[in-house]
Amino acid sequence: MTKEYIVSAEEGMLRIDKFLPLKDMKNSRVFFSNLIRDGKVTVNQKVVLQSYKIKPGDVILVDYAVKEIDKNIIPYDFKLDVLYEDNDLIIINKPKGLVVHPGDGHLNDTLVNALIYAKKELSTVNGLERVGIVHRIDKDTSGLLLVCKNDYAHNFIAKQLEDHSMHREYYALVMGVINEDNGKIIAPIGRDRANRLKMAIDTVNGRDAITHFTVIKRFKKYTLVSCKLETGRTHQIRVHMDYIQHPVVGDPLYGKNNCGIYNNGQLLHAYQLTFVHPTTKKEMTFTCPLPKYFKEVLDKLD
Repeated sequence: MTKEYIVSAEEGMLRIDKFLPLKDMKNSRVFFSNLIRDGKVTVNQKVVLQSYKIKPGDVILVDYAVKEIDKNIIPYDFKLDVLYEDNDLIIINKPKGLVVHPGDGHLNDTLVNALIYAKKELSTVNGLERVGIVHRIDKDTSGLLLVCKNDYAHNFIAKQLEDHSMHREYYALVMGVINEDNGKIIAPIGRDRANRLKMAIDTVNGRDAITHFTVIKRFKKYTLVSCKLETGRTHQIRVHMDYIQHPVVGDPLYGKNNCGIYNNGQLLHAYQLTFVHPTTKKEMTFTCPLPKYFKEVLDKLD
């Protein structure tokens, strides 16, 4: 639905994001700010910024069309660990075992279903089954996940993922003792031809993938490392650490004989996230501690 507003002589010189809520008091300034940023508001047939000051005679068109979230997504009563939330985004500490969005085998018990249950406003850039989701972490990987609440924020964060200015760091317990204090793994990743559930190093058709690692602590047969992603390929850390013959402990897909001390999914935790906020344009950093089960494994090794 599109509505037209013509600015009268008495209404001139207001910011457009302040003017529109006065004309339609059912919706907030934030609502209209998001429409403006998504290009759904025009003045005299031109897209404008939120700071645009209206003038008498301006013809304002507002496209109220908002994609409805798929009614087939069933709300999931699951309490999310929300670390931060504002008008643009939500930072969640995802527990191990929670799938991020609906797919084969998990249609009604995902993080997206939980967001729907919590009645969160969510971006729709990645489709209606992945509302709010701008990046993912694996089911059995725990830690920080950024969820976007509008399309402007989604596109802004996605650009940072694309140009590698958004920094994501993980703790991983890996097999064997890594002698180097730090390293950089450069190896392209593609779908494993023998097992479609896995990814693999593919120097012919794979996509560029770069992982930086730093040794945090060495144990008798294991090493705790911090991994920083320069790219964000599926299973990237898991594939790269297996490639250098130090697979992540507990990983059911990659590596051999790596489930001895822990066999309930990979010991991989997204502990730090740094990005520029879409509205304030200020850099933000979030951290979250290791989950209890991960700490208990480390305690056994000490």
